[in-house]
Amino acid sequence: FENIPELVEMLVKDAPSAIRWLEKLGVNWDKTADGSMHELSGGGTSRRRLHSARDYTGLEEMRVLRDELRNKKIEYLEFVPAIELILDDRGQIAGAILLNLETEELIIVRARAVILATGGIGRLHIQGFPTTNHYGATADGLVLAYRAGAELIFIDTMQYHPTGAVYPLQILGQLVTEKVRTLGAQLVNANGEQFVMPLEPRDIVTSAIIRECKERQLGLRTPHQEVGVWLDLPMIDIIRGEGTIARELPAMVRQYRRFNIDITKEPILVYPTLHYQNGGIKINTEGATNVPGLFAAGECTGGVHGRNRLIGNSTLELFVFGRRAGTAAARYAKEVKRGNPTFEHVRRWQKELQRVGLAYDRPVSPKILPNYVRRTHAHAKTEI
Repeated sequence: FENIPELVEMLVKDAPSAIRWLEKLGVNWDKTADGSMHELSGGGTSRRRLHSARDYTGLEEMRVLRDELRNKKIEYLEFVPAIELILDDRGQIAGAILLNLETEELIIVRARAVILATGGIGRLHIQGFPTTNHYGATADGLVLAYRAGAELIFIDTMQYHPTGAVYPLQILGQLVTEKVRTLGAQLVNANGEQFVMPLEPRDIVTSAIIRECKERQLGLRTPHQEVGVWLDLPMIDIIRGEGTIARELPAMVRQYRRFNIDITKEPILVYPTLHYQNGGIKINTEGATNVPGLFAAGECTGGVHGRNRLIGNSTLELFVFGRRAGTAAARYAKEVKRGNPTFEHVRRWQKELQRVGLAYDRPVSPKILPNYVRRTHAHAKTEI
């Protein structure tokens, strides 16, 4: 649990205001009968500290942010990713080059400040694992920041979520929320034996599942030769009362019902899935990098979680430091004096690649979208 203590302090101190801010925007948090927050514990935690909106918390948060964006008539571009940052002759951020994915047109955007919020790295399928990440999670933000001179931290570690879907194949790697284990679901092997305390930190549970399947050979194989262990969801209704699954996990109930699986009565197969980039672009408490005018927030950053993230801290981080970065970037943009735009940092990067012999033998970088074919453990190509 290494981290930058000052960032953790801000995460904790700003958490209540971030939750209140989201509620003010319209997020419908789960609450008890008396109107107080319905809070849960999670893997590796010692307090009830998790706030949720059923099992679609992220969707609920994005709903109100999207509405706010439209209500304030804020302009935005879709399917137009950044492919290079622009600096000026003072070493400050001066804008970015965007690529319209439909027309392949390059667009120059001048800016006094830039905030990177490019997400994770899961679609690189490290070690051949499937992922919970969206298709744009290709580490492009890390590449842009590094080329511009930004410092990276804790980039050597990734988080593998213990419970990714194994069956059916159509949802391979999709997240099975940790909330199911918080509610009482148990992990059991092919013999029906519980082999790990389900609310240990994620790295411990992940290791235990891999060991059970790979070393002890006590996993179960699907018709497509994927391997996993049972996640006994019906235990939730047994422990907390009938109807708990339907009330607390409605999205998951609907997702599996599409494949004629009733999770209130049947266990499901799970295996670790590539989930979260623990490290990333080093920031300070205002979301600023060491490159003047370049800010970052969310999963593309590093320092808050160190090398191992706790449940719930990812969405909390993006709202705490997203708000901090936005405020700091706006303040910076009002004060900075512009220089002359230049791509000298790109030329230096290319010379360095030539020096180490990588100028012509390397992947296209940044990688905007992945090749949607990955190799499975059996080295067979499977479209995802």
